[in-house]
Amino acid sequence: MGDHAAKAALYDSLAEAAKALSSGRRAELIDVLAQGERSVEELADEIGQTVANTSQHLQRLLRSGLVRSRRDGTRIHYSLSSPVVFTLWRTMREAAQAHVEELDNLARAYLGDREQLGRITRDQLRKRLREGDVVVLDVRPRVEYDAGHIRGALSIPVGDLKSRLKEIPNGADVVAYCRGPFCVYADDAVRLLAKSGRSAVRLEDGFPEWAAERLPSERSD
Repeated sequence: MGDHAAKAALYDSLAEAAKALSSGRRAELIDVLAQGERSVEELADEIGQTVANTSQHLQRLLRSGLVRSRRDGTRIHYSLSSPVVFTLWRTMREAAQAHVEELDNLARAYLGDREQLGRITRDQLRKRLREGDVVVLDVRPRVEYDAGHIRGALSIPVGDLKSRLKEIPNGADVVAYCRGPFCVYADDAVRLLAKSGRSAVRLEDGFPEWAAERLPSERSD
């Protein structure tokens, strides 16, 4: 029979990953790293923090084992330690969606009103891809597309979409996707496409969820 002190130490260690995610900024970092490896400088820009503050958050995640790092010259790059880390983040996010009362209001304040935006599920998109009657649009930054994307997707970062509309065939049904259910890029893309007279919906979540279900994906060479 183990003693209580040993059991307490075990459970303290098991809780370490959750403690590492107790900061919103660190949760943001996990969300970005779910898209692929990024440098400290890129991550700092993504979460709106200084490089020094971002490095501190990354060190906390590193100590907990949730991320790993590698050095390339003078730059340090970080990535998730394994797919299990994304599963942890996804489960934590879904628990909050189910049980945190204010989450809907907070999401609406950030994302805007989604009531008029069409949405498609992963299963529906997989069927449309088999039928070949849809244009899939990845509106994340190009570096994230290169790290992994839905097979056959066209890369047009949301900031470039207005100037590159001609690359999308007229009359095509478009499905835009980005990082996940709380990513605003796909929403902005669908609104812009609708204003230009295009038929567009957003994927229900994002590429990490698509990849986690082992649906058709690829990397750029």
